Amino acid sequence: MSSQDSDAILARMMALHPKVIDLTLDRVWRLLDALGNPQNDLPPVIHIAGTNGKGSTQAMIRAGIEAAGGSVHAYTSPHLARFHERIRVGGQLISEPDLTAVLDECYAANGDAPITYFEITTCAALLAFARVPADYTLLEVGLGGRLDATNVIVEPALTVITPVSIDHQQFLGDTLDKIAFEKAGILKRGVTCVVGPQPDEALEAIERQATRVGAPLLVHGQHWHVAEENERLVYQDETGLRDLPLPNLPGGHQIDNAGAAIAALRVLGQGDAALEGAVTRADWPARMQRLRSGPLADSAPRVELWLDGGHNAAAGVALGAHLARLPERPTHLICGMLNTKDITGYLRPLAARAQSLTAVSIPGEANTLPAEVTARAAREVGLAAGCAPDVQTALDQIRAVDPEARVLICGSLYLAGAVLRENG
Repeated sequence: MSSQDSDAILARMMALHPKVIDLTLDRVWRLLDALGNPQNDLPPVIHIAGTNGKGSTQAMIRAGIEAAGGSVHAYTSPHLARFHERIRVGGQLISEPDLTAVLDECYAANGDAPITYFEITTCAALLAFARVPADYTLLEVGLGGRLDATNVIVEPALTVITPVSIDHQQFLGDTLDKIAFEKAGILKRGVTCVVGPQPDEALEAIERQATRVGAPLLVHGQHWHVAEENERLVYQDETGLRDLPLPNLPGGHQIDNAGAAIAALRVLGQGDAALEGAVTRADWPARMQRLRSGPLADSAPRVELWLDGGHNAAAGVALGAHLARLPERPTHLICGMLNTKDITGYLRPLAARAQSLTAVSIPGEANTLPAEVTARAAREVGLAAGCAPDVQTALDQIRAVDPEARVLICGSLYLAGAVLRENG
């Protein structure tokens, strides 16, 4: 075992390829073969793609299986505070010794051959999962689907595609049709796919690919339905109706994510304990997460402080809808975004829901949008906007003017991760 810790090994892995993203499966197949093909020894795999909601949907599926007594491996990205968050082995975050061991093994097997950070760390996750028994493995796609490093499972137990929207155009294409085609690359012959709510153009692309490969679909609005009725979640499919509590993850969009999770659990043969657990026990940080304690929260005790990592136009729509449902209270945004995102599309739905926006640059992130650019975009959509050097200063400025405000820190998972680290 290496004497180095996981952070040191991860830093070395960053130097193995000049690009952060370089979509192809050739390097992954090569390394997996050198490792003895651990992807073939996993517990039954549920593979999840989509633009929005795939992390929340995965969290609900995991909560449901665990509520019914099952054990689950889960892989997600990016992490917020620590890399270990990406890999859950049998329900627990991977330990530092186990993470160091699989990273070391992958680094040694790869040698000096080019491979991206995401590719080699995905191989490490698969290696860790293959060595520990569990009932299921949940794999969340990193980017796209067709050429994503997770798309190496020949016959998953189930696939899921959550809502598809415009994002990552530089890698996936500039239309919904092209992006949905990439997401639908996880479809496999004879393997059922649960499809969440989709724009027509995206659904047509998914249906074409399903026909091409022979994958049965269970489509929202056709094969299953979900809605909020009388402060309950009502789910219906061909076998009947289920009346459940509303999701514990806040936001109206979580109704649709819960529907996809319930549909997936029913395909897997899970019963009522799993369905109820999915909506009542899921935990997914930085998705409209209320910050009640820690240095940031403690510095503004009368402020209602929230954190959300959504970062594209569809996430802005969902966030705006959720803010509209909250009790009336002056709302101020602290926002930092990456320079690859559609900032106007993200901010426009929020303009009617907030009194102001304070822009920050994301600390330690080379691709951050400068705070001044974020502030200018906010003014263009009708928000009063200024800048601050960091989140704490922004919060202090808002609190000085409105000590009982609602403050939402938003715009990027990378900013959310920095906030969670700072807030301890």
